[in-house]
Amino acid sequence: MANTKLQPEVTKFDRAYLRMAQVWAGLSHCERRKVGAIIVKDRMIISDGYNGTPSGFENCCEDENGKTLWYVLHAEANAILKLSRSTQSAEGATLYLTLSPCKECSKLILQAGIRKLVYIDEYSDEDGIGFLKNHGIEVLKVTDL
Repeated sequence: MANTKLQPEVTKFDRAYLRMAQVWAGLSHCERRKVGAIIVKDRMIISDGYNGTPSGFENCCEDENGKTLWYVLHAEANAILKLSRSTQSAEGATLYLTLSPCKECSKLILQAGIRKLVYIDEYSDEDGIGFLKNHGIEVLKVTDL
């Protein structure tokens, strides 16, 4: 049956990469929220990430009151930064996230040249999604994996 909605059709690959992002989220040491990211270009995974502390830091994301420490990196930031240490480029890539990006990470996504975002759950502040849509990034929410 043809997709009659304005939103693009979710492919089997979209679902598969989101499931991989969920597995990656499980690697996070954060207690409050575990988020995973996969960056794909030409159906190849070129980077991955999960929320956590920078390399060399203790794997503890929250303080004694349960508040996230200021230096914890978001999953998408980790995945994008990982690309800077490789020969790959995110230009034209698709980002798969278990949680939609915050405003700060949305700027990184745009600047990295990512053209499509596919995510599962929405972050409490949806301004990041609006920012990406307003700048021509294709955004797709998937609720049925």
